[in-house]
Amino acid sequence: MTSTAVFVLMAALMPAVILLIVILIRDKEHPEPPQQLAKGVFYGVLSVFASMVLSVPALASGLVPENYTSAMGAVFHAFGAAAIPEETAKLFFLWLLLRRNPYFDEYFDGIVYAVCIGLGFAGLENILYVFGAGEAWAMTAVMRALLAVPAHFFFAVLMGYYYSLVHFGHHSRRNVVLMWLAPVVAHGIYDGIIMSIDVAPHVQGIFAIALLLFCNEMRKLCTRHIRNLRAADDDHYDKYYTNLHY
Repeated sequence: MTSTAVFVLMAALMPAVILLIVILIRDKEHPEPPQQLAKGVFYGVLSVFASMVLSVPALASGLVPENYTSAMGAVFHAFGAAAIPEETAKLFFLWLLLRRNPYFDEYFDGIVYAVCIGLGFAGLENILYVFGAGEAWAMTAVMRALLAVPAHFFFAVLMGYYYSLVHFGHHSRRNVVLMWLAPVVAHGIYDGIIMSIDVAPHVQGIFAIALLLFCNEMRKLCTRHIRNLRAADDDHYDKYYTNLHY
């Protein structure tokens, strides 16, 4: 591998690595075993290929049109070709990772493991996009570092949040549905806006503003979810040590 290829590879992977470090720092009091985290990232890579099992037949059969010329068509394509197959694949691998995982013993762990899978997916996807951009790789890497990779991080936080709620007894129908639906809807809206920019050049500015506003709202929502699950774990440990004391 040439030095340029190594540099491009680092540019593609660095955003996912940084966000993974951010979430692991939040879990430093009760960290997960490194082998489990690595397994989660590997499952995220596998979920890229698993999502193709759903998206490729949908596109080949015409169930999801591959070409679109309107914002509505872009949104339909975003959900059918990306959001639904990708988030379904991620959820399947999250379930596979956690169904018999004895280390999944805190609310916040659901977000940690979901983020590992989401960033494993985003890392491989980023490599494909950045290397596929040719001479425009630097601009592609920067734009995806600012938008696409954080977006996958947000989708993962949503999935992990509801997965933990369901796992730890908040087994309402709403939470079960949102475990899949929340990341799908967020992903579909994000991709729908991105794809609409390409087919509606006369209103690109409006879509660009909508994208920034949406990403900011996602950031605030996910920050709140992270804070809530960490607080739930802190409350659990406070009660545990209080009972020990008495």
